[in-house]
Amino acid sequence: MSNTATRNERSHVTHPPSAEPSLPPPPKLRRRPALIAAAIVAVCLGALLGGWAWTATTNTQEVLAARADIERGSIIEAGDLARVRVNSDPALSPVGAGSLESVVGQRAAIDIASGSLLTPSSYADSVVPAVNMSVVGVALTSSQAPGMDLQTGDRVRVVATPAEGSEVSAETPSFSDAEVVNVRVSDDTGQLVVDLLVPHAGAAALAAQIATGNVAIVLDSRAR
Repeated sequence: MSNTATRNERSHVTHPPSAEPSLPPPPKLRRRPALIAAAIVAVCLGALLGGWAWTATTNTQEVLAARADIERGSIIEAGDLARVRVNSDPALSPVGAGSLESVVGQRAAIDIASGSLLTPSSYADSVVPAVNMSVVGVALTSSQAPGMDLQTGDRVRVVATPAEGSEVSAETPSFSDAEVVNVRVSDDTGQLVVDLLVPHAGAAALAAQIATGNVAIVLDSRAR
């Protein structure tokens, strides 16, 4: 009897519910250094490009350029010019687009090629030489030029001097009045070369006298 009761008790023993199956751990994220580096590089490049774009747009200026070839001495018209935007450069001195109205009507002082930027020296109120005037060049040694440096605009006299070996005449030497329009030093001879503005009528005779080498330059007063 007791054995039977014991078996019955065992048969009625309740077992605790089994524990729920455990969830698998979340997958570990793998870091990819190459992708991280690429992202950093992309961000840096974007910042650099943004800075370059900002600099490029803020350091530009609108200037005047020639639409077509403009010959020296011709009157500059509005249709000859175009407004262009270029990067600012301290080495350049282009004419700003705001000066368009003051440039129109001026004369080209030099030959201006199509597409080139205008500078203050590209145009002038008048052309040299003007009508009925001529420019004659003279190469001078130190004994033929004044001790003071000649400058554009100086008024001078070109004096005819005696030929070497000839006697000095007691008469006042002949001379021609002129105005200095340019001064430079010859790369070939090292001589001072002066371009003189003279009346057209006397240019040929003066050029012939200069060709002999028997001339000297006298600087007159700079007072105006």
